[in-house]
Amino acid sequence: MKSLIPDCLLRRYKQLRDVRLLSECHTADFALVGLGQHSLTTLLPVLHSCQIRLKYLCMTAPWKARLAARRFPSSTSTTQLQDVLTDESVRGVFVCASPQAHFRLAKQVIESGKSLFIEKPPCQSLAQLDELIALQRREGAVCVVGLQRRFAPAVRLLRQRLRREKKLLHYDLKFLTGAYPEGDVLSELFIHPLDLVTHLFGAADVLAFRRVERSFLIMLQHRNIVGTLLLSEMHSWTDVTERLTVSCSSGDYELVASDELVFTPRPHSFLGLPAEKLRGRKKTSEWIYERNHVLPVLAQNSLVALGYYDELLSFVRMVDGGTRQTDSDLVSLRETYVLMEKLRGFF
Repeated sequence: MKSLIPDCLLRRYKQLRDVRLLSECHTADFALVGLGQHSLTTLLPVLHSCQIRLKYLCMTAPWKARLAARRFPSSTSTTQLQDVLTDESVRGVFVCASPQAHFRLAKQVIESGKSLFIEKPPCQSLAQLDELIALQRREGAVCVVGLQRRFAPAVRLLRQRLRREKKLLHYDLKFLTGAYPEGDVLSELFIHPLDLVTHLFGAADVLAFRRVERSFLIMLQHRNIVGTLLLSEMHSWTDVTERLTVSCSSGDYELVASDELVFTPRPHSFLGLPAEKLRGRKKTSEWIYERNHVLPVLAQNSLVALGYYDELLSFVRMVDGGTRQTDSDLVSLRETYVLMEKLRGFF
């Protein structure tokens, strides 16, 4: 069936779309500190897609620097961080090193006057975070923390919808993964679900905590909602479960990882009787967001759906003269770290 839209309008639409994609050009020089698996498989593909100029690749191992020099000849590979920090042409630094080194590296980058993007966790404690916040304010630096769920389209839509709800009732979050023996499970792994609930609902107090081997059942009280979390590292990395259900007076929201957001309205009642029983109507749901796994377009790419693309691009835009607003600066993480401090004794 032939489209009712004139060919000239279709051509004009495609032309405007191409102009928009080609018009964004970033001229600032950046550096990447840390070249592990996450940098190679996630950060670099996004930065390459956005045509971000990485003047330096910095790492600690000389053998890795030699290999990186062959793999990325357009960047200077070095084991000396001072090469990056003393180069005035470098305006922003991406840090993706070992979590234990992040606090030290963050301080050095901020003190050098350069903008900082740092993968989670930016530091190991609330005291260290407060020190970084004070340093950022003193230097007037741009700082973005890589907690990509905040930038995921599904999470952003959920946050917008929850702000319009008259009354929040309760939520349930399951975050089930495989074993995590390589680091601190609280600040390096469970920071993701804990940050998600503080991002959506604000500060939290711990009402109850129960540990069963390597699974943790937590009940939290926020200002206007109570929630339960099941965090576990006793499951599988090949089948990670991340599911959030939020009950409101108008209905229930269900967020499945970052791929799907569904709203199910609460059934009406008449004189205390459920209307669905009286009328026999089936339950209906609204798909607010659903990632299409077939269409090969940018919006359906997993790096976009998970939030990596927008978090990195937002930092680049801030450094390159655009907006100075971000969903994930150091100050915005404080309630997450306060919650982790409250939970630290239980873990």
